[in-house]
Amino acid sequence: MNADQLLVGLSFFCYLLAVLGIGIVAWRRTRSLSDFVLGGRSLGSWVAALSASASDMSGWLLLGLPGYAYVAGLESFWLALGLLIGTWLNWRLVAARLRTASEAAGNALTLPEYLSNRFEDSSGLIRVSSSFFVLLFFLFYTSSGLVAGGKLFESVFGLPYVWAVASGAAIIILYTAFGGFLAVSWTDLFQGLLMLLALVAIPLYALPELGGIDGFVSTMGGINGELLDPLSDSKGGPLGLIAIVSLMAWGLGYFGQPHILARFKAIKESGFVPRAERIAVSWVFISLTAACLVGMMGVPLFEVPLEDAETVFIRLVELLFHPLVAGICLAAILAAIMSTADSQLLVSSSTFTADLYRLLLRKQASEAELVIVGRLAVLSIALVALLLALDRESKVLDLVSYAWAGFGAAFGPAVLLSLYWKGMNRWGALAGIVSGGLTVVIWKPLQGGLFDLYEIIPGFLISLLMILLVSRLTATRPPSS
Repeated sequence: MNADQLLVGLSFFCYLLAVLGIGIVAWRRTRSLSDFVLGGRSLGSWVAALSASASDMSGWLLLGLPGYAYVAGLESFWLALGLLIGTWLNWRLVAARLRTASEAAGNALTLPEYLSNRFEDSSGLIRVSSSFFVLLFFLFYTSSGLVAGGKLFESVFGLPYVWAVASGAAIIILYTAFGGFLAVSWTDLFQGLLMLLALVAIPLYALPELGGIDGFVSTMGGINGELLDPLSDSKGGPLGLIAIVSLMAWGLGYFGQPHILARFKAIKESGFVPRAERIAVSWVFISLTAACLVGMMGVPLFEVPLEDAETVFIRLVELLFHPLVAGICLAAILAAIMSTADSQLLVSSSTFTADLYRLLLRKQASEAELVIVGRLAVLSIALVALLLALDRESKVLDLVSYAWAGFGAAFGPAVLLSLYWKGMNRWGALAGIVSGGLTVVIWKPLQGGLFDLYEIIPGFLISLLMILLVSRLTATRPPSS
């Protein structure tokens, strides 16, 4: 290891000490399953906003999105615009209502529990089917974070890919299992600010190196002018309606993401939501814009095209900054990975513990037993995700795209209608969850023509239609006089 790597390693070590310290403090305050899963519903506006945003964006914000912007240019801004609109609508339409509704529904801790209690499903079908899709799609989502961690440690420290992935997984497991929701949320506040700082620093530093905005645009035009046209692909062909709609449709996914919805349920009170909304939307706008600019600035700054586009952020940090500053910026990637992977592991763990273990195996389990089972579930789920992440050909953005679509289609319409439509019943909810999730699973392997449409769109629409149709068909009608 050379001197530069030692300085970068020092920054990483200080960062890890900080987050592990937070995990230990949170561990001492975690005494019940409610504490472990939702932090006792005690989050303030800043923590809720940045925790939701940081856990939302994950390592794809610093690896996947810049990598996409590096190869596609302004095409990437359609995706960013869809996510920004989705973030705003999620806070505006869902946050306050879900905070109130989840507590009214038997103080529901998890999304499957909320939907089951909301529709008084004594059969357990909603809870079990919801749990299946939560665990299925989170395996892919969590593995995307571990792939991102593997690329980070492999690129920075020269570790073999397998050891790089395992190192990142070990760090995440430690403080998630011990600290639970409080550790995850408190560290997300810190990590969200670090991610924002790192993303903004690169364009601010690189732009003068490129001769300002005019110099940047001129250089980009000389290399590949098509990257500056949001309506064409990188080869000059028209982007097409299906491509634009598919990119914008990422915004639909927000309404069904369990790890984001958990932050809404954990806000101290619904009155905190408006301020949290402003904080979250501002963070997302700045971060997404900066991430796209980071990727595009890599085009003129690297004479030889990168072999792996998703490492453009890492390479720019190494190129532009002193090793000590670079270490802080690279720690932001680890922050992004950890802030999402820990949330996903926690939601998966709580789903297994509260919605399967307690429901099907140990209805009389004590709070202490459930916390122990939750921690063991974190370890087990992480190990399965680790096995999926060992394929070094995996792309972070592809894994996130699939999981994002699965959650958005399976749960998005169910959550929205559960908050706004009194005519929805348990059979409609069950039909929507199952049809939405299965549509994504079936649609994804099909490629070409209409099937190039992002799978969240047919999944979301079919789920919505099934809820409306089945709820109407199974509605209980009052007896005629």
